[in-house]
Amino acid sequence: MRRNNLILTNIFFFLILLIVSAGCTQSTEIEERNWNLVWQDEFNSDGPLDAAKWTYDLGAGGWGNNEFQTYTSNEENVVVDDGYLKLTALRSGTSFSSARIKTQGLFEQAYGRFEARIKTPYGPGIWPAFWLLGANIDTDPWPLCGEIDIMELRGQQPSLINGTVHGPGYSGGAAITKTYGLEASRFDSEFHLFAVEWGTDYLHFFVDDVLYFEIKPDDLTGEWVYDHPFFIILNIAVGGDYVGFPTSETPFPQTMLVDYVRVYKEAQ
Repeated sequence: MRRNNLILTNIFFFLILLIVSAGCTQSTEIEERNWNLVWQDEFNSDGPLDAAKWTYDLGAGGWGNNEFQTYTSNEENVVVDDGYLKLTALRSGTSFSSARIKTQGLFEQAYGRFEARIKTPYGPGIWPAFWLLGANIDTDPWPLCGEIDIMELRGQQPSLINGTVHGPGYSGGAAITKTYGLEASRFDSEFHLFAVEWGTDYLHFFVDDVLYFEIKPDDLTGEWVYDHPFFIILNIAVGGDYVGFPTSETPFPQTMLVDYVRVYKEAQ
């Protein structure tokens, strides 16, 4: 009997060893890279946005997602204050206003590391995002131009964010995406660092420098279109297909605070 117990014990520990070993071999290891800072906005000058770095998307129309807000350049919706970029969604009766800023025509880059330190808004129907869009969108309409969502959040799920790509053959509801969640915390309670590292044949998504999502060309159900410059977008949408309606439980105003945005290139 003791011998049988000993055998069973040895088998048990052997199986545990196999499981641990398998977990180790499946873990993602990425090459360490030396990044050089090439573009940044630290939002240290209070007042309007730096016009040499940012421009605006303006207006309503649903933005392809049945969104409710009208985007403006008004100070009540977008301003630099106390060392932070503040994008604010407001409600006035049944109408909503917000802000969507971009570097289109001012700064675009293929490959590198794109990062922003952000404290998100929250609430049902609130949809903050930090993302990249192909600079060739005027000649190759979405999704042919490609889209890289570094961070988007459903306000009704403030502990979860998604990293996502949209391209030909995998856009909208068929996008390639993965969720990252916090334990016993929320993205609206403190700042977090969201980043993507992008090379000729990979996209790596990070939260607070934790790699949680890796995409390679073979992972896609369509064409790899991440071989040309993209520009940066920051916005808060209100409503839309991704998040649904705001409700009576959605507090307004809702503000996304951005401490900085930085872009790097790999040192040669």
